[in-house]
Amino acid sequence: MGAGPAGPGPMATPGATREVAFVALGSNLPGPRGSPREAVLAALAALDDLPGTRRVARSRLYHTQPLGGPAGQPDYVNAVARLETTLPPKSLLEALQGLEAAWGRQRVERWGPRTLDLDLLVHGARRLDREGLCLPHPRLAERDFVILPLLELAPDLEVPGLGPLARLAEGCPMRGAEPLPEASW
Repeated sequence: MGAGPAGPGPMATPGATREVAFVALGSNLPGPRGSPREAVLAALAALDDLPGTRRVARSRLYHTQPLGGPAGQPDYVNAVARLETTLPPKSLLEALQGLEAAWGRQRVERWGPRTLDLDLLVHGARRLDREGLCLPHPRLAERDFVILPLLELAPDLEVPGLGPLARLAEGCPMRGAEPLPEASW
């Protein structure tokens, strides 16, 4: 359920190792690509244009209240995409940050409102803890707006170093992430 159609994405070098990666998407400000919903949908499509990357599935869209950040910011639209990629984690993260910049993302305030937020959640079985890149994403297990759509795409996922996604979901604080009706996509 919830997995959108696979995109045609350009896969790079034949024979290159393909990894499964999961990316969280979110927006709560209008920007150059329209409303937050339109921004998330356009970003899902744009993932297919990343080098060596193909979007193979996407979750439903979710309506969520902001978690942290300044009071009074608008609610979010969130989703998760499943990718196959030949890009190493740092290159994929840089490509995602390029998409954010193209959508008008400005990093002014931590957890502040944004036109587009793309978080690399999981990249194969890798565990990394480096400046600017931690895998799996360090707050993955704390966010219902990540856990719920991720469960749609990979209910049997073993999150590297954290264990089964289903077990993480049991311990995740549920803050009211709600799927949007399909008609609103």
